[in-house]
Amino acid sequence: MQPYQRIYRVVCQIPPGRVATYGQIAAICGLGTARTVGYAMAALLEDDVPWQRVINAQGRVSARVGGEEDKEQRKYLMDEGVVFDRLGRVDFRIFGWEGPDMDWLERNGCFPAVSPRTRGK
Repeated sequence: MQPYQRIYRVVCQIPPGRVATYGQIAAICGLGTARTVGYAMAALLEDDVPWQRVINAQGRVSARVGGEEDKEQRKYLMDEGVVFDRLGRVDFRIFGWEGPDMDWLERNGCFPAVSPRTRGK
């Protein structure tokens, strides 16, 4: 499986109302860095991958090319019930995704660099 396809498959496992970090997805996939996941999300052509559920390690929606937060991403997350604090951060203790279980990882050829329950940075 191609690296981006592996990333997309993992991102599709994040349930509505939960978020994961770019680094967490990279660690679960056992490849690259948070930046690799960011590139994969930017290259996404499929409508069925919940890209909005991947945020940065500070709990914020990452800035886009113009340097501003993606308001569409924030709106999608809020529509799913994700709450942002007054500084624009998501509380990972409440909304963080713990990752797929080990059976799913093995079935899908993912060999995480760290526990899938660890949010990578």
